[in-house]
Amino acid sequence: MTSEVVIDVQQKDVSIALLEDKNLVEYQTEPRAASYSVGNIYIAKVRKLMPGLNACFVDVGFERDAFLHYLDLGNQFDSYQKYLKQVQSDRKKLYPFAKANRLPDLKKDGTIQNVLKPGDEVLVQIVKEPISTKGPRLTGELSFAGRYIVLIPFNDKVSVSSKIKSGEERARLKQLIHSIKPKNFGVIVRTVAEGKRVAELDTELKILLKRWEDAIAKVQKTQTRPQLVYEETSRVVALLRDLFNPSYENIFVNDEDVYNEVKDYVTLIAPEKAGIVKRYTGNVPIFDNFNITKQVKSSFGKIVNYKHGAYLIIEHTEALHVVDVNSGNRTRSANGQEANALDVNLGAADELARQLRLRDMGGIIVVDFIDMNLAEDRQILYERMCKNMQKDRARHNILPLSKFGLMQITRQRVRPAIDVNVDETCPTCFGKGTIKSSILFTDQLESKIEQLVNKIGIKRFYLHVHPYVAAYINQGIISMKRRWQIKYGMGVHVVPSQKMAFLQYEFYDSKKQYIDMKEEIETK
Repeated sequence: MTSEVVIDVQQKDVSIALLEDKNLVEYQTEPRAASYSVGNIYIAKVRKLMPGLNACFVDVGFERDAFLHYLDLGNQFDSYQKYLKQVQSDRKKLYPFAKANRLPDLKKDGTIQNVLKPGDEVLVQIVKEPISTKGPRLTGELSFAGRYIVLIPFNDKVSVSSKIKSGEERARLKQLIHSIKPKNFGVIVRTVAEGKRVAELDTELKILLKRWEDAIAKVQKTQTRPQLVYEETSRVVALLRDLFNPSYENIFVNDEDVYNEVKDYVTLIAPEKAGIVKRYTGNVPIFDNFNITKQVKSSFGKIVNYKHGAYLIIEHTEALHVVDVNSGNRTRSANGQEANALDVNLGAADELARQLRLRDMGGIIVVDFIDMNLAEDRQILYERMCKNMQKDRARHNILPLSKFGLMQITRQRVRPAIDVNVDETCPTCFGKGTIKSSILFTDQLESKIEQLVNKIGIKRFYLHVHPYVAAYINQGIISMKRRWQIKYGMGVHVVPSQKMAFLQYEFYDSKKQYIDMKEEIETK
């Protein structure tokens, strides 16, 4: 199996796609101004206690207060609180962390009002994004995740991933980490650390220690609350940190700054793989070049088609996701209805496993498969679903089919499910239902080009249009594009873009920055 990452950086947003054998399996998109807050650490103030829930609400600067349960305070919460007071008592000299005392563990049957009161300052980390009407979820047990290890302050334990099966390797890693870790720190060794040398682990340990020291220094120097003291790495790097594996063949990026950022990170964690990071400089949009745009448009939405006319209907409610499997206009199998139902259901299991990763669906997922009478067929379907979900990094649990033919799946949810709206508002009529005659569309484009060149003074630009329109503009020996270049200069470039609607167009300057030339009046 070949894996590739394609990163599309636009003026307003950044999108990341993971391809396995050229098929889209993971997709993330978000505005460039937005921040991905899971992993961020804040020094914040307790806003309100909720004794009935044994929890409190904490102001971390979001629109809604964050939720912190007593059991999420962490065993060493008292140690953190004492160290915080020691740090803030002297604004000039930082109290050494090695001298900090570890207090007894927090009682598991305690109550929130015996530990905190409104106005108290706490050092907390976000573990779940704000979802729907809920604010972020917090923990008081801080951790700094790296590629090979996770660093946990106020914890002397060294744990090794249970996925490392070799007893000899587990013992080697434990002994190695004990020899290099400082006092008052615990470490979790991740699966990818198997077989790594001490120099690689020590380098990453120093990087994570520096992040902790910088966070505490910020707590000491700042007085405003709430205050962000540690921000997770950029979304692109954070995704690569969790996804990256040696099987990657290419990482394509279309932006110089993000390319350098990704190159530096890959060079740091896997110097021998630095060559797989490549700068994409083609004129065709990067997602069109790798057939991602088409896959996005066909994979999102309420109805998802898969093989031989069968399709899934995916609905999202406040409580859960519901998936219905339909055979559609598929012809019956020569082996009978039971074989046909099994074949459709196995195809649905393959597509559903991809959809869960692609949309990052979490919480409870209920799947209504086509009814099957044979117990062995139901077992085959259950085993197929379990096998497909092995590639999923999110924690999940799958139950066998119930007597109603329903499969229940729970999947870890740390942020809202991705919902890409594939239905487009008509960009040429703005919802009015009437447009200029389509044969006059190229005349309209030429008037925009004349305005750009002669009035605004932009001589070199890229005109993005639907591929059918681009083919019309480029047809013939003396094509329309050639006539425009003779009249307005050789800086006129026409780019076919699959994300454009039929009579939609967009102008970009030589630096690929969007130029707004759209006027609603032109549709009347």
